[in-house]
Amino acid sequence: MADVHNPEVRSRNMSAIRGKNTKPELHIRRLLHSKGFRFRLNRRDLPGKPDIVLPRYKAAIMVHGCFWHVHKCAAFHWPASRTQWWKEKLTSNQKRDLQNSAALAAQGWRIAVVWECSIKGKYRLSDEELTSKLTSWLTSGTQRIELRGLQ
Repeated sequence: MADVHNPEVRSRNMSAIRGKNTKPELHIRRLLHSKGFRFRLNRRDLPGKPDIVLPRYKAAIMVHGCFWHVHKCAAFHWPASRTQWWKEKLTSNQKRDLQNSAALAAQGWRIAVVWECSIKGKYRLSDEELTSKLTSWLTSGTQRIELRGLQ
């Protein structure tokens, strides 16, 4: 299936997609801040520039969009047009995520991956549940968690 937009329109649409301060990221930041956690954002000196970094807990939180990071959930589907290009693009995102997580772990950082489906949509977790899980992870010393929607 051919793209429905010409290259100029497609380029403008793609350039409007944000990499920082997304709605799911802002939501997680609000929840953490309300519980008294203080953090840094997008630290460039760390592999993958984690979305939220809590140096006191040696913890990094990545807020992943289900589409861009290929989460096998109800929110993800492969695009119908330019399928080969999208498959290469999105699988390279997955590989980069794995490399960045491994590099962070090698430096002694604990990692939480919060999937977009846990924050919004039909199967989202409640704010209380998200906050509780993140708080207990931060204070427990557990190396890695993933928060995903209820499915």
